[in-house]
Amino acid sequence: MRERLTEAVGKPHLSYSSLKYALGDMRLWEMYMRGQLKKESDALHFGSLYDLLLFEPEKFKDVYYTLDDASIVDSIGGANPRSTKRYKEWKAEAAQVAENADKILASEEDVKKAHEMIQRLKDCGLYDKRFAGGKFQVEFNVDLDGVPLKGFLDCLRDGEFIVDSKSSRSVDKFRYDVNSFSYDIQAYIYTKVFGIKDYYWVVQEKAYPFYPADVKCSDETLFKGEMKFHEALENISKWLDGDRQSDHHYAEYIV
Repeated sequence: MRERLTEAVGKPHLSYSSLKYALGDMRLWEMYMRGQLKKESDALHFGSLYDLLLFEPEKFKDVYYTLDDASIVDSIGGANPRSTKRYKEWKAEAAQVAENADKILASEEDVKKAHEMIQRLKDCGLYDKRFAGGKFQVEFNVDLDGVPLKGFLDCLRDGEFIVDSKSSRSVDKFRYDVNSFSYDIQAYIYTKVFGIKDYYWVVQEKAYPFYPADVKCSDETLFKGEMKFHEALENISKWLDGDRQSDHHYAEYIV
C-alpha cells in the first residue's frame, strides 16, 4: 500500500488524522494527504504549546518566542489597548522577530495558562500517576497487517499503558469528543502498534481552575475504533482502486 499511496497522493503512510478524514468526504482526505489542508486555530496553537511544555519543556525556548506585551499595553492604556493601531504595529514587529529567529510566536498569557494547567496536574498527583517515568512523543512508522501507519503518541509507559493528553471544554462531555473527533481510532491504532491494551486519556478543561480527569479507554471504545479504522481503510482502498463515488456524496437535512 505504501507504493500505491505514494503514487496517488505523494505520501507513503496513513495516520490517525488521515483515517479520520477518510470516514467522511474523501476529497478532504485527498487534500490532507497532499498537504493542501492546512488547519490553524487558536486551539491547535495552544495545544501544541501546552504539549511541548508538558513533555519537553527544555525545548520550549528553541521553538517559541514569548510575546510579553505588558509594557506596551500599560503604555497605550484605555479599555482595549490590543485593538489599537499602535499595538498591532508593535505585534507585527514582534512576529517578524520570531520569524527571523525561525520561532513560533506565543503570547505570555498562553504560556502562563499552560504552566498553570501543568501545575494543576502535578498538584493533584495525576502527572506522577500517568506521565512520570514515561517516554514522551514516541514516534512510530510501521506496517500493521500491511497498512503503513505513522504517528506520535504522547506518553508510553513500557509494558504498562499508553497515555494521551487532551484539553477539553468540559471533562463531563469528553465522552462525546471521543466519538466526534474519532479519538477511538487513535486509541485502537496505538494499542495495536505497541501491543499494549491499557490506554488512558488525561483530560483537562481549558478554563480556570483547569479541572483534570483520568479517563480509561474501554474495550467497547477500542472496538468502535477498530470498526472505524476498517471502514476508513475500505474507503481509501476503493478510492485507490479508482472508485470516486464518495466524491458525489452529499448531505440531506430537514430543518
